[in-house]
Amino acid sequence: MKAQEITNDPKRLNSHQQTLAAISALTATGDQEKLRSALNEGLDAGLAVNEIKEALVQLYAYCGFPRSLNALGTFQSVLDERASKGIRDKEGKAIIVENATADKYEQGRKVLEALTKTPQQKPAPGFGEFAPRADAFLKEHLFADIFSSDVLNYRQREFVTISALSAMPGVAPQLKAHIAMGKNTGITDAQLSALTGVIEKVAGRQQANVLRAAIGEPELPVMQPDMMVRIAEIEIVPEYLEQYNAILKKQSTISIEKEPGVISIFPMYQKDNPTVLRLLEIYAGKQAYDAHIRSAHFQEYKTSTLKMVKSLKLVEMGTINPEAIPDLFKKLK
Repeated sequence: MKAQEITNDPKRLNSHQQTLAAISALTATGDQEKLRSALNEGLDAGLAVNEIKEALVQLYAYCGFPRSLNALGTFQSVLDERASKGIRDKEGKAIIVENATADKYEQGRKVLEALTKTPQQKPAPGFGEFAPRADAFLKEHLFADIFSSDVLNYRQREFVTISALSAMPGVAPQLKAHIAMGKNTGITDAQLSALTGVIEKVAGRQQANVLRAAIGEPELPVMQPDMMVRIAEIEIVPEYLEQYNAILKKQSTISIEKEPGVISIFPMYQKDNPTVLRLLEIYAGKQAYDAHIRSAHFQEYKTSTLKMVKSLKLVEMGTINPEAIPDLFKKLK
């Protein structure tokens, strides 16, 4: 039986679906640290090795080979680590890689018709006429070769795609199209609503709001009522200044890239005294801050700079116009 077929309750997501959604979204975002945890959770929940493999291979068509290959590498290391601990994960159904259909374009076109429940022109209007090779790759490879494996059924494959696209900025039109296809395969409104919670957890509220908008649900405010704003006043031991600045730069950059709830960690120094630093820190809420200080990159920063910091003072700030924060840095884009 396939992961989503074990207990496919139309009103909720089971543990298999939740972990498959997290794996797909984190593959798309490229966060290998969180992906490692999600892969372990998925295997613990009973996802088969080949189900996860098939999802990660399929996602190359949506988020590119670099993200797909990185995810496969992380998955391989997770399996090696689990095997070294004596954990025997189920392989699942064998992945069929042969597809000897004479006309793969036609095969893929029919699959797309089944997904969309709409006649598919040949070539596809618009992009297919402008770039026929893209249309051929889409039909012959994605919807023919990849979809020919029945390790995942059409509903599962659309669920994987929707989860990944929900985590990726700038692909709202494709997300809406696949939501429609997903519904045609049996994904329910209730399951899509539940998916917003998974996306918010692994990719942040901003991306979850993209999914909410696509399914007609009200968006939730990115900034929480317990939003945290503060100034960190730091003085560095002079002989460690260059080393500290390099570590701080790396840590602040990773925090912004990997943590949706970290809005700003903006380091500055006094021009007449470079050992005196100020950091503008903005966190979406206390939960986001607590997650930040528990993160591996923050803990590495904290432990590696202890001897470098001469003094540290955290000044909690109030906001006069919190509504303006989402627009704060727009002029820099």
